[in-house]
Amino acid sequence: MKKIYFPLVAFLVVTSLSFTLVIQSCKKSESFLASTSTTNLNQTTVFADSAKTMGFLANIYTSIGFSSSANRFGNGGLDAASDEAEPFNTKATDASGFATGTINAGTISNQAYNTCYTNIRAVNQLLANISKTAMKAVNKTQVVAEARFLRAWYYAILLQHYGGVPLVGDSLLTYTTPINVKRATFAATVSYITSECDAVEPILPITQSGLNYGRASGGACLALKARVLLWAASPLFNGTTLPTDAGASSSGAVDPSLVGYPTPDPTRWQLAENAALAVISSGQYSLNTTPATGIATTVPGAGFQGLFTMRTNPECILQVMEGANYDLESLFLPPSRSGGGGGFPYQDMVDAFPMNNGKLITDPTSGYDPANPYSNRDPRFNYTIIHDQTPLLIRNSSGQAIGTGPVNIYNGLGNDGTPDAVHIGTVTGYYHNKMLDPNGLAATLFNTTNRCIPLMRYAEVLLNYAEAANEFEGPTNNVYDAIKSVRTRAGLNPAALPTGLSQSQMRTYIQNERRIELAYEGFRFWDVRRWKIATTTENIQAQGMEVDKTTTSTAYNLFNVTKHNFRPAMYLWPFPLSETGKSPTLVQNPGY
Repeated sequence: MKKIYFPLVAFLVVTSLSFTLVIQSCKKSESFLASTSTTNLNQTTVFADSAKTMGFLANIYTSIGFSSSANRFGNGGLDAASDEAEPFNTKATDASGFATGTINAGTISNQAYNTCYTNIRAVNQLLANISKTAMKAVNKTQVVAEARFLRAWYYAILLQHYGGVPLVGDSLLTYTTPINVKRATFAATVSYITSECDAVEPILPITQSGLNYGRASGGACLALKARVLLWAASPLFNGTTLPTDAGASSSGAVDPSLVGYPTPDPTRWQLAENAALAVISSGQYSLNTTPATGIATTVPGAGFQGLFTMRTNPECILQVMEGANYDLESLFLPPSRSGGGGGFPYQDMVDAFPMNNGKLITDPTSGYDPANPYSNRDPRFNYTIIHDQTPLLIRNSSGQAIGTGPVNIYNGLGNDGTPDAVHIGTVTGYYHNKMLDPNGLAATLFNTTNRCIPLMRYAEVLLNYAEAANEFEGPTNNVYDAIKSVRTRAGLNPAALPTGLSQSQMRTYIQNERRIELAYEGFRFWDVRRWKIATTTENIQAQGMEVDKTTTSTAYNLFNVTKHNFRPAMYLWPFPLSETGKSPTLVQNPGY
């Protein structure tokens, strides 16, 4: 077996560019098949001008991060729809519906469906009109390749949500065209996405540089292909039994080929392994080890925190870049720091982080102390979760930072016998710290950040590789090394996993490593579904932690919050009734 080298440091890769937007709009109540207008510009004037054409392309980029957005549903993102976090409030959103098990085709939003198909149609408009643009042939070739990648990207999001979906090809249907939408099989949808990645990957540079930072690259094509093939190999889809599990749909019996591969094939794991290896073997990406500004390089795991604060870093393969801002700080920081609106982490998520020696807290030899539960944990824990006494920036009335101080999230009496604080700002006793800049403040013009929000990053590729290789070959040395590289950057010591693990034991470690490394980045919701373990992980009594203090002691007491409910239909999203009602040939997913 060939030994694979997993670099910790390589050279800089993808950021984003500033876009001149051409705003698209559709007639109210029309579906994605409706014509698209571009403000007061018509199709002729847009594509006759190369600058406007590039603006049209830029607009297609603007929604690439919507699915994993931290506030996608208004009271949280996918974290609040899963076992990662409590929704910020009890408003009836998709997050609340998935958390409580009440989601159905009548209540589900059409955001995913409409956003993706609106952008797919925009790509097709560009492809149909690019020949009219006064642009060098080589530049047109690049624009077409980028657009085709973006189309594949949006189809991949649809695949995650629904399984097989309608493939419209290069068609430009109008609102005068009769709607007759038929779903492609899951296999055909996967094949379309991966073939588009294969077709444009050689055309695009492996990484982008200079003013092209943030555009689609060959590396992004490779990484998207690897991600999609990992989904395809996973238990939910690879020999699916979902129609039986979930029951019939409103459309009647559901063809299993629409929601997966009816016949399992273990070589699908090999395809996923090889695809992830292609990204690794390119040598273009590495795990970031540079900390955020002002943080010493000797601080364990500081590179993990740092990658979310930099405009450029060696780890990001595709990312959403934002200008100087404080949006996540305003969403996630405690009210005492002018934050609010994001989900609240659950205790189960806290407990998933091991100790800094790499041992799970359930291991009696780990050194975990229930009376001091936040001490000596995996460094990623403090970079991900704000808990009682987490030090954060304090600002003055003018909005400027004046130092740091601990967050008080406890009940208790101070030395004067009066209450010090009550955890009224969080219903679980925790706040998010993931992706926050330690130098950033909320709702202020001071101490903003030039963060990046990764959509695909090298750590995910390593974990994708480890999972696929373990499933196909077992826990080889390459699997061990891929996981060790992620844990080394995290600051664990020792970083190596125990030797002699079985395939099943390694699978458990990999799943937990994904849970903590990729926490709150939009992965957990989908991972527990593709692993087909959501009937266990999502049927839970969620809990929080109350810290009770007196002048002489501190006690940590669990308490219950939302009771989560999961039913097999929820392995996939229902198509909105607003769409199935327009086309009787759009077969609804099982159980809806």
